[in-house]
Amino acid sequence: MKYYIGIDLGGTNIATGVVDENYQIIGRGHAKTKVFHPAEEIADDMIATAHQAVADAGITLDEVEWVGVGSPGTANPETGMIGLANNLGFHDVPLRKILSERIDKPIHIENDANAAAYGELMAGAAKGLRSMVMVTLGTGVGGGIVIDGRIFSGFNYKGGELGHVGLVKDGVPCTCGRRGCIESYCSATALIRITREMMQLDLTSKMWEITGGSLDPVNGRTAFDAMRMGDKAGAAVVDQYIDNIANAISGIISLIQPEALVIGGGICKEGEPFFAPIRERAYPQTFNHDPNNCAAILQAKLGNDAGIIGAALLGKQFQHI
Repeated sequence: MKYYIGIDLGGTNIATGVVDENYQIIGRGHAKTKVFHPAEEIADDMIATAHQAVADAGITLDEVEWVGVGSPGTANPETGMIGLANNLGFHDVPLRKILSERIDKPIHIENDANAAAYGELMAGAAKGLRSMVMVTLGTGVGGGIVIDGRIFSGFNYKGGELGHVGLVKDGVPCTCGRRGCIESYCSATALIRITREMMQLDLTSKMWEITGGSLDPVNGRTAFDAMRMGDKAGAAVVDQYIDNIANAISGIISLIQPEALVIGGGICKEGEPFFAPIRERAYPQTFNHDPNNCAAILQAKLGNDAGIIGAALLGKQFQHI
């Protein structure tokens, strides 16, 4: 049996797992991320979680083939450098070198969203396929592209930022400094903004009842919960949000034509009532207009484990898979 370590380095937590050759997590380690501390301190904690995961799995480090890391920011897999990761305070950090000084294993470095996409390709919703795009709807909108079994991120390793593709000219301001990005319309943050705007337009909406008469508790479920209660304002929010997503992913599909487009994020727990209308609206907008010869629009399966599994399997890109 072969084993691999995957480290999902986040702005809040370091989540680490030992993954076996069946792509199952068999041991875990965890630590809080010491953001804005020296990279060496963060690396110390990353390696500590790796040892935790190995112990939890009941194996030895000698049995591990390699260590893979999914990191926020611009990650260069060739040099092992993290160019810029604002939420960690990283700028031109030689992460592979730093980790190699602490553990005697081959180290693979990749952007965290790309690693999660690779995890869904290898062991999740897109298992068995060769090409896919993953879009994650969270606080922002993350993206990852895999073509012919290899992560694609452009010549400068800054590609795949699907959340910052333009959707509406001169639209809502985005955190990146532009206006009208996909992230500004399709993220959970955008859904909350749209929900609050609708509540202010309709003071009779059941969404006020759900939130106790305040805008502060509004979250990504508020409009969906109200819709299920028969609330027209809640239904209008959901309708607008689904339209935004369908518009966004139809363009992504037309551009790349992957075998599958996988959508992840907490909002996906809504299941088929969320996905069915997205498919219904997205397919007619794609270039070929044929849902029988188009990317399958799928719900991500691995949840928060996608980053761990994808990071652990990064070395597989360089093998025949």
